[in-house]
Amino acid sequence: MKADSRIFGQIEIEDDKIITLEKGMIGFPDLNHFALIYDEEKEKKYNSIMWLQSMDDPDIAFPVMMPHIVKEDYNPNVSEEMIAPLGKLTPENTYILVTVTVPKNIEDFSVNLKAPVVINMDNRKGVQMIVEDDYPVKYKVYDVLKAKKEKAGE
Repeated sequence: MKADSRIFGQIEIEDDKIITLEKGMIGFPDLNHFALIYDEEKEKKYNSIMWLQSMDDPDIAFPVMMPHIVKEDYNPNVSEEMIAPLGKLTPENTYILVTVTVPKNIEDFSVNLKAPVVINMDNRKGVQMIVEDDYPVKYKVYDVLKAKKEKAGE
């Protein structure tokens, strides 16, 4: 499928790579089809930001990352009712992302640990949900990423 995007221009996304969020993202309930776009060479790096590109609106793409990169013990409690539509989730097929906010002051770089996106990669169904835990909406990560970068000698 060819898709236009504001950030990446025209992109080719294989149909079997489209992720469906039946209820959309919080604040965007009508956007239901997404593609996860990332630099494959940086995928395993500590600070790899990816993009959840809407296939329904070329102007919408959410910066996301894997939460364990910035909070290794991240283990949210999720409602069984919320994840039931995703099908059987296992450690091998479950992919969790958190949205990223990069404000003008880079030191205020944060991720939203309160509303992760949970995806079953076997059937490419996902949901963004509010978790029951006391995780913050704006978890500052600049110092965490800076320390990881220094430790890696970059």
